[in-house]
Amino acid sequence: MDRPENQSQIEKVRDASRRLVRELGFMKPTVGATGLPISAVHALIEIGARGTLTAAALGEVLNLEKSSVSRMLRKLVEQGEVEERENPDDARSKLLSLTPGGAKMLGRIDSFGRSQVSGAFGRLSAGKRDLVVGGLEAYAHALRAARLGGEDARPAPQVEIVAGYVPGVIGRVAEMHGRYYVKPYGLGRFFEAKVAAGMAEFSARLDRPVNGLWVAVQDGRVMGSVAIDGEDLGDGVGHLRWFVMDEALRGLGVGKLLLAEAVAFCDRQNFRHVDLWTLRGLDAARRLYEDFGFTLVEEFSGDQWGMQVTEQRFRRVPR
Repeated sequence: MDRPENQSQIEKVRDASRRLVRELGFMKPTVGATGLPISAVHALIEIGARGTLTAAALGEVLNLEKSSVSRMLRKLVEQGEVEERENPDDARSKLLSLTPGGAKMLGRIDSFGRSQVSGAFGRLSAGKRDLVVGGLEAYAHALRAARLGGEDARPAPQVEIVAGYVPGVIGRVAEMHGRYYVKPYGLGRFFEAKVAAGMAEFSARLDRPVNGLWVAVQDGRVMGSVAIDGEDLGDGVGHLRWFVMDEALRGLGVGKLLLAEAVAFCDRQNFRHVDLWTLRGLDAARRLYEDFGFTLVEEFSGDQWGMQVTEQRFRRVPR
């Protein structure tokens, strides 16, 4: 049962939430000058952010039933704002993407939304703006966790995201890769040695501005990593490498924090695009990559890791 002091906070949040809904125009049948209902606006935003998306994934992101998503998408396709094409990885589903008309509509949506936020922020001090950003992000996450339960509802671990080299990171990244990939793929010492050698070579180039490394540290121990190598692919292309999490932290949102740092770095560097290579079947990682705008562009078999595996290349192109 909530304590009396919590009841007062709950009622204040409920009141503020109602006012937000009204002030943002969500009580109206359409949003701004788009002529679209709010669900369709959110669909265009999410498809545009990810490049491609399946209907099932869209329904999960929007927290809508399959029938509602189907009706909405049918209208968006008929209006020429969304197009469907065959999914090479799953014949039962189709990939959704924006048409040129949909991209133009998304531009109007973004302009309208930014104008609303900018107008409100202009009436707040810098400190209050920081409070709004942090508070809304935390509240949105907590609402989702309360709805889903299970792993997403677990408290966030005490993890620090550290930029750059930390002692022991080369060995720990190789160890985490070795432990993770041995079970599903049978990759052994050859694979782990290549990871260690690659990390060692890369660490010598970390002082160069186009390269970056972010490490999740818990109680002084390296528990996750991701790197951006801005040199090895050349031609202004970034390479996302060594994204791995210790088993104890998987599913807790730490990987998302690491990827957010890496993607923000790529945007600051203005890479033409960013590529990453992974193995087929790592569905949880793939969903996370797609959440950050990466799309599958190539799939092939190879034995560079010591045995025959199916590799996939994903690409993120800045909007």
